[in-house]
Order: sequence, then structure tokens, then C-alpha cells
Amino acid sequence: MQNGEVIEMFERYLTEDKKASANTLSSYLRDIRQLAEFLDSQTEHGLVDADAEDLGEYIAMLRGNGKSVATVSRSIASIKCLYSHLFIKQLITVNPAQGLIPDKNTQKLPEILTSKEVELLLEQPECIDPKGYRDKAMLELLYATGIRVTELIELNISDVNLSAGVIRCQSRNKERFIPMYSAAVKALSDYITLVRPQMILLPDEQSLFVNVSGERMSRQGFWKIVKHYQKKAGIEKDITPHTLRHSFAAHLLENGADIHAIQEMLGHADISSTHMYSQLVKKQLKDVYNKAHPRA
Repeated sequence: MQNGEVIEMFERYLTEDKKASANTLSSYLRDIRQLAEFLDSQTEHGLVDADAEDLGEYIAMLRGNGKSVATVSRSIASIKCLYSHLFIKQLITVNPAQGLIPDKNTQKLPEILTSKEVELLLEQPECIDPKGYRDKAMLELLYATGIRVTELIELNISDVNLSAGVIRCQSRNKERFIPMYSAAVKALSDYITLVRPQMILLPDEQSLFVNVSGERMSRQGFWKIVKHYQKKAGIEKDITPHTLRHSFAAHLLENGADIHAIQEMLGHADISSTHMYSQLVKKQLKDVYNKAHPRA
């Protein structure tokens, strides 16, 4: 079902079933159209096949762009209303908006890890068995490039250029080439050379990262991997696979990288999406100041 059809159906539902006021109708439809535009420019998904990660990134973008608590909360209400309707109509099997929680009083920015926490997390996989090599490569690659989890698991072996130290990331009809630091190149090289041939089920398997069955890794599978190493590292922050993407961007910006270069690496069509990380860096500096300054 195309986005336009979804929006038309939602409008009928709000008008005929919910008897929504003119203001509510206008606001909810505007919110969903903006979400559809975001999905179209930033992901490979439409409204019907958007997932929890897509919606979470959209809400994080709104917050990062300085939208008020009331605006973000209303957007979440609009999105939850849409996906509840789609779920009831059995047009989706899982409600991706179920975990969205409106802000109460303060604006929330995405959680990021400190450089030390990142190092601690990346140290956890032990390269003593195939799973350890694979997990090490996945975590290093995610932090090295800042790609989305969906993009990570959709990588094929042909998307890696170890000699050049880059990966090719394709999204819709766009492709971008992202460099990797040396430790990520080594982890990926070890996995591809020593481990992947043993793990793949079929000789012509194209997936870069595979599960224990030898088939392409799923998002749910990688989510469990991240949670496992978070617990092992003793990191109390609520880490998701997307946390490493946020940390990648914030750390680059903090260390002087050009925001347009970060935009290119993240694959943001609109620079306003990338400006969210300026807010993260400012907040982190303020937190450090408040903790360290003797008169703060």
C-alpha cells in the first residue's frame, strides 16, 4: 500500500469513525505526511513497512531540531493513532509505534556513549570462536561507519573493499562510500578471511554477516548481540543498536569533523537531521561543566 493510500485511509478513519475536530484532523494528517516524507528521504520503508527503529529516528530528529515538547508529543500521538488503526485493520502484523513514549516536561535527546564506554563495549567480544569474530566485526563496523542497523545487516560481501578501507552502503537508489578506521578493517578482515567461510550455509551466500544457521543476520538477532555485550560490559545506559550510530556522529562532531561530511556519511538528505548531534555535544559539554566546575 502506497503512502498516499495510507494517508487517505487514515483521513477517512479520523473523519468518519473518530469524528475528529477540524484542528485534530489537520494536525494528525500533517504529522503523518511529515513522517512519510522522512521515511521517503531517509529510509527504504513506506508508512506500512516502517519499523520501530525508523519511528524512533524520526522522533529523535524532531527533538534534535528543537521541536517543543507539545509538538513532539502530538506527533507521537498521531503516529500511535495511525499504527493502531493499521494493526486493527491487519495491514501490519507488529505495531512499531507501541514503544513510543511522549515527553512529559523535558526535551529528550538520544542516548550516546562516552568514548570510554564505546571502548569497553568493543572490547567485549572475544575472538576465540566464529561468533566472537563476527560480533567483534559487526560492532566495530557499526561504530566506524555510523550506518543504520538495517544497512548493516543488508550489507553484502561485495560491498566491502578492505584494501581501500571503505564500505559501500546502498539505500534506495543512492549509494555512499564510508571509510573505516584500521581496527574496524582488521576485525572485518579477520571475520571475512577466517570465519565467514565456515559460517555460511551456501557457497554463493552474498550476505556479509550471517547467523549460526549460515543465513543473513536479522535485526532481532543483532539486537540480542548488543544487549548481551552491554550486560557483559556492565554499562548501565540503555544501549540499542542505534546508540552506536548516535555516538559515532556525536564523537566526530565533538572532535571537529565538518557537519556536512557527517551528513554525507550518515546518509541524511536534510542537514537539519544532522544538527541534532550539535545538541547532543552541547548537552554533554554542559554536563561535564556542571560536574567538574567548582562553582557550578
